[in-house]
Amino acid sequence: MLASDALVLDACRRGLASAGAWQPLARRPILFALAQSLAQAWPRDVERDALIASAFRTRRPDETHRARLRVEIGRLRALVKPLAGVEATPRGFVLRPRSASEVVVIAPPIDGEQAAVVALLADGTAWSTSALALALGASQRTVQRAVAELEAAGQVRAVGAARARRWVAPPLVDFTTILLLPASLPGA
Repeated sequence: MLASDALVLDACRRGLASAGAWQPLARRPILFALAQSLAQAWPRDVERDALIASAFRTRRPDETHRARLRVEIGRLRALVKPLAGVEATPRGFVLRPRSASEVVVIAPPIDGEQAAVVALLADGTAWSTSALALALGASQRTVQRAVAELEAAGQVRAVGAARARRWVAPPLVDFTTILLLPASLPGA
C-alpha cells in the first residue's frame, strides 16, 4: 500500500505516505487525529465540531476550541503540504491529495488507548504489570490503570493474587490456535 500511488494514512505507524515520501505524525497526536478524521471521510469534508471532538476529546466545543482548531489545521497544512492540502469548506475541512488519486487508511488490528496492552495480552501468555510496563516503555502505574480499565470492560482477567498476579486476555480469533497447525503428513 505504501508503494502505491495513493495517499496513505498509516494509523499503525502514525504518519502519511505518498509516492515514497513519509511524513511522521507519531509525536503530534492532535495533528494525527485531525489527519485521520479527514482521511477517513475523504472525499467528503468533516464538520468542525466533529474534528474538535476527535482531536480535543470534548463534547461541547466553544470558541476557544474553534480557535485552537484553526491553529492546529494551519500546523497540519504546513506539515503535509508536499503530500496533500487541507481546504476549508462551509461545514469544515476536506483533505485534497496533491498527486494521489485516492486516500487509503491503514487501521491497526486493535484500536483504542489500551491497544498495545490488549495486543500483548492476546497471545495467551500471562503477563505481570511490571513485564507489560517494560515491554511498552511505560510506567507500571500507567499499566495498572490500563489493565484495571480493561478488566472493568471485561477484556482481560487476573490470574493469581498480590505479587503473583498476572493478566491474560482471550485470543483475538474465534478458534484455537492449534487448528492453525498443519496436519501431519501421511506416512510421516
